[in-house]
Amino acid sequence: MADMKALSEFLQKGKAKDVKELVQQAVDAGMGAEEILDQGLLAGMNIIGEKFKNNEVFVPEVLIAARAMNAGMEILKPLLAAGNMENRGTVVIGTVKGDLHDIGKNLVGMMMKGKGLTVIDLGTDVPPARFVEEAIANKADIIACSALLTTTMKEMGNVVKAVREANLQDKVKVMIGGAPVTESFKNTVGADSYTPDAATAAEVALEICKSA
Repeated sequence: MADMKALSEFLQKGKAKDVKELVQQAVDAGMGAEEILDQGLLAGMNIIGEKFKNNEVFVPEVLIAARAMNAGMEILKPLLAAGNMENRGTVVIGTVKGDLHDIGKNLVGMMMKGKGLTVIDLGTDVPPARFVEEAIANKADIIACSALLTTTMKEMGNVVKAVREANLQDKVKVMIGGAPVTESFKNTVGADSYTPDAATAAEVALEICKSA
């Protein structure tokens, strides 16, 4: 049977080629796609997430681990789709209107994928109405908004307002984050959740989706 511990370790080291080979070996040996995802790929990304939170690894290591995970997912995706894998939750993520920064958003998106969540990335400069439209279209559990500029933070309040105007507040939770964002700002705009880093954001998102 293919070694899931080795798969997790290769992923943590960002060895995409080895990850792909081991995933293929596991599939060929008859191991279930969901099992490979949980015990190999997600296990590795969870360790990277913890290390990132504890400042033991940094953005470049997270990026190469995520790239290795994507290499493994190329093989698993069609198998997971065919097997009707249970959706763990869907997140619509984007940087708010007027803000073009995306490194933090991309990291959060990767960490959320690393928890097995479906992530719809809307990119940057996203108006409130689009967050709501995409949340409805994708039956999302969460809208995650990022901002790096103090001048664009107020747009997060507009996203919360748009969610309420669409009567979605009971179905869709609004998560916010970014360098200038704080817990007290979250309370001011009425968002559901604020997290200080990407790894915590992913953990909180999974919890929200589990309790949805």
